[in-house]
Parts: sequence; structure tokens; C-alpha cells
Amino acid sequence: MRIEASKRVQSIGSYAFADVDNEVAKLKRHGISPIDFGVGDPKEPTPGIIRNYTKRAIDKKRESGYPSYIGSEDFRQTVSEWNKKRFNIDLDPKTEISSTIGSKEGIFNFAEGFINPGDYAIIPTPGYPPWSRGTLFSEGKSYFVPLTKENEFLPDLDKIPKDIIKKAKILWINYPNNPTSAIASKDFLKKAVDFGHDNNIIIASDEAYSEFYFEEEYRPHSILEISKQGTVAFNSLSKRSFMTTYRVGWLAGDKEIIDIFKKVKTNVDSGTSTFIQDAAIAAYNDESHVKHMREEYKKKRDYMCQALKQAGLEDCTPKATMYIWQKVPEKLSSIEFAKKLLDPKIACVVTPGEWISEEVDGMNPGKGYVRFALVPTIHECKVAAEKIGKLSF
Repeated sequence: MRIEASKRVQSIGSYAFADVDNEVAKLKRHGISPIDFGVGDPKEPTPGIIRNYTKRAIDKKRESGYPSYIGSEDFRQTVSEWNKKRFNIDLDPKTEISSTIGSKEGIFNFAEGFINPGDYAIIPTPGYPPWSRGTLFSEGKSYFVPLTKENEFLPDLDKIPKDIIKKAKILWINYPNNPTSAIASKDFLKKAVDFGHDNNIIIASDEAYSEFYFEEEYRPHSILEISKQGTVAFNSLSKRSFMTTYRVGWLAGDKEIIDIFKKVKTNVDSGTSTFIQDAAIAAYNDESHVKHMREEYKKKRDYMCQALKQAGLEDCTPKATMYIWQKVPEKLSSIEFAKKLLDPKIACVVTPGEWISEEVDGMNPGKGYVRFALVPTIHECKVAAEKIGKLSF
């Protein structure tokens, strides 16, 4: 019997972070434990207040049955209240919010509700693979818009061809941005919303890093502060509260968009576990661990950026996110730079920018950059900084 993957699956290359994992495995086979800045999975433990609430919730919900497809009323109410406190946004928990099994599930499946074969999604690159993978699986097409330093790592909406705009159903944006760490001003967000309204295109804002900022003046905004009409925001507890393994998130915004997404969701999964939703409620009711998280990541950022500058590299200190989008020397490609850091004497793993970027008009916007995910411990960052700071580029 001959087994063949679908054309959709055949068209997908390897997942970039699987390639990073392979490099880590190679070092480990040689008895070397590298400091891994490759995959953005925080090592910090989930805060005790959340773990303890989860334990109690498991017993409390021992006879709870299947969870709600769209999230419990308590969870959606909590998300509504948090958005009011954080962004001063009024959201109806009954009609304008749906839970997701982490952002990835919601983002991947979102296109199914709005993309028909041949329709386009406008997608920034470098960026998060599920934006384009979800488009592919819904039989749509991706139009990639490069994020470059010259444009402050914002998509140039004025350069998108009119024939693409006519066929586009979704524009994805992501600020604070993974991997460039850029922040979007309210002026840009308004421009994106106006672009969507003028062209009947949904603006889907991936706001997974909204709580990763290091100075109050750079506190990120939500797209929903500008308008709920024609827009949705995705967020999750994965990074904010070190809950990557819990798989709980949400999207909120335009009631009509949420209604369509709910219809997709009820046919795709059975919802987030009830006790996990209870844990998320506990997480959203505590800001102290989030403040501590920002303080810890600022320390890690400062150790690493100082070392990179000492090594002769351009200052790329981020104002937000858990990433450093580091410009590498002109004489090296990002892959060559990453391999240099894999030297057993340094043993640091980073992600080459080319691996997480799509080529646009013969140009790869990730070329000349590497991404450091600041997920190692503070001690590991200090060790890595001492090694990297002694290099000369």
C-alpha cells in the first residue's frame, strides 16, 4: 500500500524550531549541554499561585464533563475585566470573547472561517508560522510583507498591490513583534484599522507579547483600543504567566467575527479543560508575578545586550518581547553566525533569521539577523554573556 501525504502537507518544509532542536541534540550527543536561546519556551516555573489553584480546581471540577467550546462564563468574564483594566476596552463576555486552546490553535483555525480557495491573507515576515500555515490549510494564499529596519519593522501597507488587496480577507499584525521586538504606535494601529475598513479586510492582531515590555513609556497597545469593528485580538497565558504547557488563550473583538470563529471551533475541538480555565482566572487576577517576570527578563536582556555590544555588534536592545533581533556582522550570514556560537567553547543556540522569514521579491528580511529567545535562566544568561562578550566581530 502506498501512503502519500496531501499536497498541503508536502508543500510544508520543516518547522524552523524543529531545526533548532536538532542542533541542540547534536551538541548533547557530544556531552555538551548548550545554553539554548533558540526556541521561545520560558524555563521559569509556572507561579505557585497558579499551580496551587490548578490542583484545587482538578478536584472541584472532577465531575464537570466536557468543557464549553468557547470558554466558561467565568473565564470570559475574567478576560473582559482584564481587558478593561489593562487597555480600557469594553468587551461583552457573551458575544465578543471566545477561549482558545492557546493562541496557536485559534490562529491556525481562524482562517477556516473566512478564507475561501484562492483568497489571500496578508502576512508579515519574519513571523509566526501558523499565520501562513492556517491560510494554507484553508486553501488560501499568503502574501508576505517584509518587516525591515528601514520601515521600523512595520508592514508597509501602501506597497501592497491593489489586486492582492481585492482578494485579501485577513491582515495579520503582531506587536510587540516576534522576532523583531518592535512596538506599534497607536498611529500605526489606526492606519491598519483604516486599511481594513477601507478594503473590507479583517485585521487579526496577535498580541501574545503584550505584557513583555521593560519601560512604562513603551507599554504596548491593543488593536481593540482603536476599534472593535472588523478587528480581533489574540492573546494567551503562555508567555505572560509561564503557562505554555497549559494551552489556554482567547480571542476578542467584532461580534460577527467571533460568531463565525465559534462555529469553526465547535466543529474542531471540545474546548479548554475547565480546571485549566480556572487556573487562567487565577493568573489574570494576579499581576505581581507579571511584574516580577518583566524585572527578570530585563536583567537577562541587559546581560546579553551588553555582551553583544562588547563583542562589537550593533546595539539591538529590545524595548519589548522576550527576544533580541540581533544584527550580525556584514562578513557573516546569520547561519554562519549561529554556527559560530555553536562552537563547543561557547555552546549557545540561536535561531538564524533566514529560518523564520519568507523570501519576498528575491529578498529575505531575516537575512543578516539572528534571534535570541531570552528563555535561559538568569545564571545561564550571565554565563553566555561572559563567553560572548569575549568574542570579537
